[in-house]
Amino acid sequence: MPAFLFEVGTEELPASFVDQAIAQWKTLIPASLKEADLAVESIQYFGTPRRLAVLIEGLPERQEDKNEEIKGPPAKAAFRDGEATKAAIGFAKKYGATPDALEIRPTDKGEFVFLKHFVAGRTSAELLQELAPQWVLDLEGKRFMRWRDGELRFPRPIRWLVALLDDQVVPVSLTVRAAADGQEELTVTSDCQSQGHRVLNPEPINFASATEYIEGLRGASVLVSPQEREDLIVKQIKAAEAELGGTIEIDEDLLAEVRDLTEFPTAVIGKFDDEFLELPPEVIITVMVTHQRYFAVAEKGNPAKLLPNFIAISNGDPAKSDIIAAGNGRVIRARLNDGQFFYDADLKQSLETYLAELEKVTFQDKLGSMAKKVDRMVALAELLCDRLNITGDNQTTALRAVKLAKADLVTQMVKEFPELQGIMGEKYARTGDEGEAVAIAIGEHYLPKGAGDALPQSEAGRIAALSDRLDTLTALFGIGIIPSGSSDPFALRRAANAIVNILWDANYNLDLDELTEAAIGDSPENGDAVDQVKNFFGQRFQTLLQEEKTIDYDLVNSVLGDLEGDRDSLQRALQNPLDTLVRAQFLQTLRGDGRLQEIYATINRAAKLAKKGDLPGDVLDPSTCVDPAKFEQPSENALCNSLQSLAPMVQDARATQNYDKVVEALQSLAPVVTDFFDGENSVMVMVDDPAIQKNRLNLLGLLRNQASILADFSLIVKG
Repeated sequence: MPAFLFEVGTEELPASFVDQAIAQWKTLIPASLKEADLAVESIQYFGTPRRLAVLIEGLPERQEDKNEEIKGPPAKAAFRDGEATKAAIGFAKKYGATPDALEIRPTDKGEFVFLKHFVAGRTSAELLQELAPQWVLDLEGKRFMRWRDGELRFPRPIRWLVALLDDQVVPVSLTVRAAADGQEELTVTSDCQSQGHRVLNPEPINFASATEYIEGLRGASVLVSPQEREDLIVKQIKAAEAELGGTIEIDEDLLAEVRDLTEFPTAVIGKFDDEFLELPPEVIITVMVTHQRYFAVAEKGNPAKLLPNFIAISNGDPAKSDIIAAGNGRVIRARLNDGQFFYDADLKQSLETYLAELEKVTFQDKLGSMAKKVDRMVALAELLCDRLNITGDNQTTALRAVKLAKADLVTQMVKEFPELQGIMGEKYARTGDEGEAVAIAIGEHYLPKGAGDALPQSEAGRIAALSDRLDTLTALFGIGIIPSGSSDPFALRRAANAIVNILWDANYNLDLDELTEAAIGDSPENGDAVDQVKNFFGQRFQTLLQEEKTIDYDLVNSVLGDLEGDRDSLQRALQNPLDTLVRAQFLQTLRGDGRLQEIYATINRAAKLAKKGDLPGDVLDPSTCVDPAKFEQPSENALCNSLQSLAPMVQDARATQNYDKVVEALQSLAPVVTDFFDGENSVMVMVDDPAIQKNRLNLLGLLRNQASILADFSLIVKG
């Protein structure tokens, strides 16, 4: 069966786009082949800095022929007095037939005309000629470019196309530039010619057939499989690690980047001067990884101590590795020399002296300077310390860390290497005798930097991290900067996630409802912003509970309520985020061990009828809303007594976040509720006497309210 090769040759593509394009093709290409009725045996995807390619094997020679039945216009519109109308003639002509070929058949909507139509299958070559250009045009990414007046957008200029069906060229063309200003239209047309490695094999190469692609380019010093290049890089790094007697941490993001920056990767061992090891290792690693794309080498068994070596992944001639290593060594020595200069200059003054410079750094145009942000952070930190009963030296440490948290932003090192913010603040605080606790907190206040990252573990670090994010979130919402869709330039979702995760990790019983209002202010013009932040936190609770804590969606909903309208449930979640987590995880446990199903029917039956009453949701004590004198059956008295016993358990559970006893009591209520509804002493709730009816509805409302201390059971899906 035929094989089809399609290669798009370009100038050097951004490394990130190579991986993105392959991922998109893995969806686009199979879908387009399926739509064209072309079943295939296998599809392989390839990408290097200079090309994207796909090899499809096991194609049919052509589509299968089809006999279709096509529904046409209604019979009464197609024929009048036995004669075909213009509608019938036009419909038949469209498919190359005459009205005599039309059949009238009954349908659910009356009689319609139908046509049996034979569709001859098209050849794969014809179809691929149409499909392949679209595979290029449908790719999406950042910073695409166009050529003059051309409509084709791509990250880099397209230089050649290869399109082979077995050994035959499929004529595929892309117009990359339209005719303009007297210039002719520029079109790239496919043939069987590709390009080898720019340095190692710069001559054009020709493929005799599609299946020669991988080995043909291998012979031209191009490894087209990203996975093969990645495996080779890892193997070479491990060999270098053994040669140097050190340890090399293989950063996955860096590995992916260098993989897609090379066509024939070679690991080159480089060296820099020992004197630069006096720099903090974070500085050296930042220079290597972020700026030069090198892998750092540490002592074996001591990853915190670096060796004066690096591993560069070259795309050049392996025979000239020594020259390449020397050149890379000169580059990194220059960068490290800059780092040494900045570090020495920064150490000439204390971290505190940099605070005045924060007045010159804008946090946000409408919110003023970074110095003003720090002032707001300190005010929030004071409130946090008060609510958490952090006093004395611990409070002093936390407030000092918050005050100094942003000072390193104006140091020369961080200006040059922004990735080191927080890290250098910790270093400078430690060398400036601020104390170990303050130094650690400054470094921790940027944690977590993303999903799955470490959380601050020191008390002062948590206070600094919380005050920073609370200020950022509320200040930006206050001026109308709110994430929408995928747009979140200030990473406010990440900030809110960090706040919630820190509270959960630290077991802090903090009231986010109060903190939000305190941070934004209670003036009337801020009312919308306060509600928006609270709703935003509700959405973050929902996402974190479902995606990170793997709680079933309906159980999350039962804890948070309807975020669009259930303000009581949301307010409770905000007032005690830790309790929100405890309840969600407890419900998941109840579902797992079967107890949730045991109490579900009991509570829901009562709750459904309770809706007909008007008992407020916060009433828990029967003595305030139920009159025993109006009982007519022992089942009413039994239910009332059970609810009276349950009331203090509910209050205690909310205070202690221990809901086991409440669940045990709800389990024991099942036979009592059954007797109330169905037993020998059962009652009719919706009786004619309004006083008795209200009394019975209040009993059921109390059961609903007491169960809601755990969750809104009406939002739980029975299963």
